[in-house]
Amino acid sequence: MHLWLDISFHGYGHLAQAAEVINACAIRHPDLRLTVKCAAPREVIARRIRVPFTHIQSASDVIMAMTSAVEVDADVSARGYQAFHRDWARHVADYTALLRHAAPDVVLSNVAYLPLAAAERAGIAAAGLCSLNWADIYAHYCGGRPEAAEILGEMRAAYAGAEHFIRLEPAMPMHDLPNRVAVAPVARRGLPDRAHINKQLGLQPDQRLVLVNMGGMHFRPPMETWPRLPGVTWLVQQDWRVQHADAHAFEPLGMAFTDLLAACDAVLGKPGYGLFTEAAVNAVPLLYLSREDWPEESYLVDWLVRNGRCLEVSAAAIASGELESDLAALWAQPSPPPVRSNGAQQVVKIIAEMLQNPAV
Repeated sequence: MHLWLDISFHGYGHLAQAAEVINACAIRHPDLRLTVKCAAPREVIARRIRVPFTHIQSASDVIMAMTSAVEVDADVSARGYQAFHRDWARHVADYTALLRHAAPDVVLSNVAYLPLAAAERAGIAAAGLCSLNWADIYAHYCGGRPEAAEILGEMRAAYAGAEHFIRLEPAMPMHDLPNRVAVAPVARRGLPDRAHINKQLGLQPDQRLVLVNMGGMHFRPPMETWPRLPGVTWLVQQDWRVQHADAHAFEPLGMAFTDLLAACDAVLGKPGYGLFTEAAVNAVPLLYLSREDWPEESYLVDWLVRNGRCLEVSAAAIASGELESDLAALWAQPSPPPVRSNGAQQVVKIIAEMLQNPAV
C-alpha cells in the first residue's frame, strides 16, 4: 500500500495525531510505502513516525499566523488566506498533477484541505483526519471579512469532498461536514523510565519532575528569574538555554517525548490536542496557559476536566514563576483512571475499508 500523508506543521499536535495512525497502520500493512508531505524537518517527523518514508518538505496550507504561543494575528492570517485562494485553481491543479505522478492508493490529510480537493479531482481515495479543520478556525477569526464567504466555500467543499473526515475525539463539532466520522482519542501511551531520569540528573526519588512544553510555539518563559520551588525540578527544551539551578534540558536524556511526559509528575503547557490527550492517556496532571479565543480550547479543556487532572494558570504566574500553590492544587485533585485510547486502530480499519472500495 502506498499511503500519501499530508501534515500541517502548526505546532506538533498534527504530527502526533498522524504518527500514531501511521505506526498502527504499519503493523497491519508491513509493506507500507509512505510519502509524507510536511514543512517540518525530516528529523522532527522521524521522532514520531517509526517506519521509513519519503519526505517532501513543503506546506500545503496557510496556517494561522501567531504573535505568540497563545495569540493569533487575524489580520496577517486573513491576508495569507486571501493570497492563497486568489490562485486556488492553480494550487489544485498543481497538487493534482503531483498525486497523479505519485499514484498513491490513499491520501490522508491532517488537516490541509488542498490535498483533499486534489485527490477528489485525481480520483484517489482520501480522508481528512483531525480534531479540527481550518475552515472552522478561519471562520472564527476571519469569517466577517468581505472575501470570507468565497474562501470558506472552497475550503468546506474540499473537506466535504473527501470520502471521510475522521474526527478525533476530543474535537470541535464540525456539524457542517456530512462526511464526518467520530473515533476515539489518538494518543500514545508512553514507556516511563523515571529511574533513568533520576540517575542522569542526580535526583532523589521524592523529587517532583515538571515538564515545560509549549507545543512547538515560540514562547519561552523567563525561567532565569523564577524562584526555586522546594522539591521541584523543571525539564525544558535545550534551545531555550535556561540558566536555573533546578532546570535541565530534556534532549540529552535520549527519551521519546511521550516516554518523557509519562515519567513526569506534571506538565506545564498550552491547550493542544497532542499534549492534552497524551497527558490523560498517561495520567499526568497538567497546568495550562489559556489560548484566549482559540476556538478548539473549550472542547479540549472540557474533555480533560472529565478525563484527567488539569488547572488553568495565569500568564502572570508563568512570568513570575510563582507556581507552587498551583502545582499543589493540581496534585491535590483526585486521579481518575488513565484514558483508554484505540482511535488509531479505528482509523486503520477505515483506511482498510477505503482500500477495498477505492475512489473511482
